[in-house]
Amino acid sequence: MMKSRIPLVLLACGSFNPITNMHMRLFELARDHLHQTGRYQVIEGIISPVSDSYGKKGLVSARHRIEMAQLALETSDWIRVDPWESEQEKWTETVKVLRHHYNESLRSLQFRKGLMRNNWPIERATEDFLSSLDPDVNIAVRKIANLLKPDKEIIQNGDHMIIKTLSTFRNYIMEFDVGKEFEEDLAGVDDRKCMTNVSWDGDKLLCIQKGEKEGRGWTQWIEGDEMHLEIRVGGVKCKQVFKKVQ
Repeated sequence: MMKSRIPLVLLACGSFNPITNMHMRLFELARDHLHQTGRYQVIEGIISPVSDSYGKKGLVSARHRIEMAQLALETSDWIRVDPWESEQEKWTETVKVLRHHYNESLRSLQFRKGLMRNNWPIERATEDFLSSLDPDVNIAVRKIANLLKPDKEIIQNGDHMIIKTLSTFRNYIMEFDVGKEFEEDLAGVDDRKCMTNVSWDGDKLLCIQKGEKEGRGWTQWIEGDEMHLEIRVGGVKCKQVFKKVQ
């Protein structure tokens, strides 16, 4: 039954000056009603405060309204605050806000929680990549890496993402907010640290890792039921393709 339901995102635009309990209660009431129809599955709620240019008398700055809303929603596991509308220089018509979030939802749905299984290991590329990453990686470890077919588990909540690389040899978990630079500890990969930034490049996730190794990073994108991953370091590339587990 649940598989046949239509996924929905609830969006509320307004000043939220400040956010109130009733604002949040409206989301709960709307979700309950839609679920009771048996036709819809609400997957997310978004609160979108207007920008300061709205011109409403007594309007508190967007920065403070965003922070208040985030505090009010910190215990919610499905409603979030989105700052996009508040960051626009001019007041934005609701239909344009809807279009923005519609496009963002289509893109993010491709990366929502799912387990992807690697079905295309490339031995030569993997070994060359490991050699470029660290010439001291011994032959035995390279051979093990060539034989592995790791799985990917991806969990997304708005701009917050967790990417788990799982294998019988070693696991690696990467947790980040899209567009925000952070220090990445690559313990278990090559035991280096780097400053990492993951951002959207169209419908692809682009990762840049600044550190000891030049030109390091990766690009990840979806094509049908396959996830493609291209890893780069020092001019050497390694590509993997993962098949979605049904």
